Amino acid sequence: MAALAGAVLLAALLPATGRAARGADLACDLAVGLLFFLYGARLSARETVAGLRHLRLHGLVLVCTFVVFPLFGVATAILTPVPLTEQVRAGVLFLCLVPSTVQSSVALTGAARGNVPAAICAGTYSSLAGLVLTPLLAAWLLGARAALSADGLVRICAQLLAPFVVGQLLRPWIGAFLSRHRRVLTPVDRGSILLVVYTAFSSAVEQGIWHTVTPTVLLGLAAVLLLLLATTLACAALGVRLLGLDRASGIAAVLCGSQKSLAGGLPMATVLFGPQAGLLVLPLMMYHQLQLVVGTLLAGRWARSATDGPTAPAVEEEAVGTARASPEPA
Repeated sequence: MAALAGAVLLAALLPATGRAARGADLACDLAVGLLFFLYGARLSARETVAGLRHLRLHGLVLVCTFVVFPLFGVATAILTPVPLTEQVRAGVLFLCLVPSTVQSSVALTGAARGNVPAAICAGTYSSLAGLVLTPLLAAWLLGARAALSADGLVRICAQLLAPFVVGQLLRPWIGAFLSRHRRVLTPVDRGSILLVVYTAFSSAVEQGIWHTVTPTVLLGLAAVLLLLLATTLACAALGVRLLGLDRASGIAAVLCGSQKSLAGGLPMATVLFGPQAGLLVLPLMMYHQLQLVVGTLLAGRWARSATDGPTAPAVEEEAVGTARASPEPA
């Protein structure tokens, strides 16, 4: 969180311009390709297939991610009474189209004593589906903002799908090495994301982002995102009750179904929106911070009540209660 704020501050004070901007764009493209190559190389096909036995859980997460979220995003863009600029509204809608996250969902599920293998698979399936669904939904709902022309499709395949497929093909030879050196490669992941943030916000600064995003807009955006998070938590928890999932699987479903991937969404935004990505990813970055705070609160409550063995309805009640009482952003 501190590093993301630092990247935005650096872009505000020292934005990349001219030749530096072109070099940053090239480095950003390479970083995006590297990120998706590592995703592919780390993904175990055997574990992914084995996780298919939790079909109800994975179906619920996919419905929350690619049906419920987009519906709320469209409603927010049309009906919200708070003062948001057109680009920020578009950014909220794009946030709703991004796949679920793997890393934080798994970490929070483990902390809450939930079904960690199911969370891993749910996040993985969502990420894979997002490679196709996020660009298509963005082109449909965001229109001309998303560059899903023939050239755009080629760029998406070249920057996202091709590195992922290459990583999968090379996994038998490099997968074990990556697993052994996960801690060493973590700075590569985070550094790539920070580079994407810096490049996107440098472009946004050049376009005058701070003249359009006033404190009033930021406060309005925070209120919208809190409402969005509370609503999706409640919907995911309701799905847990209707499907009769056990406590551990219910925890995984609620956390995976209400979270969005910053690591996946930022690279997609740079490919889809180009120079406009800076302002459009602001809602995603803010939502990422909020979901970590609220998810941590939920995980702590579920972990403390684990010895009592709450049922799926109990998971729903706690999720809704925490969502309604979620704290104001710092």
